[in-house]
Amino acid sequence: MNPTRDGRGFTLIELILVLLLTAALAVTALPKIVDLGLWRLRAFGDDMQAQHQAMLRLALQQRRPIVATITGANVTYTDGATVLQTINCPATESPCIAEGGSRTVTFNVGNSGSTSTSSGAAMTVTVASGGYSQAYQIEHETGLIYALP
Repeated sequence: MNPTRDGRGFTLIELILVLLLTAALAVTALPKIVDLGLWRLRAFGDDMQAQHQAMLRLALQQRRPIVATITGANVTYTDGATVLQTINCPATESPCIAEGGSRTVTFNVGNSGSTSTSSGAAMTVTVASGGYSQAYQIEHETGLIYALP
């Protein structure tokens, strides 16, 4: 009697190979997928960029200067006396801004519509921690912020 194989199932060797490949992928890819620090830093950078543009528009709409103070742990926007917005680095990744010290960007300087940076030139802000690093540049005259490649 010769049993015939009708091809409706997998052999034990095929199942073991699939399990081994799945385990190997899980061991190498899972730590990268579960690493939430990267996603938190990316979200912080995106939020910083969005808030920066919003404060630039607010300064022009309300015809008053707004100052952004950038430190290693946060970005704070004030209108002179009142804090309008503070964006803090993720608690697990603080400090997340690589450049040291406190720097400022003033939107709508002297109600002229222009922007100035404390460096007097384009300012680079680098969001970095662990293996993640993304630089943003703030233009001196326009206040435009954009991610550098």
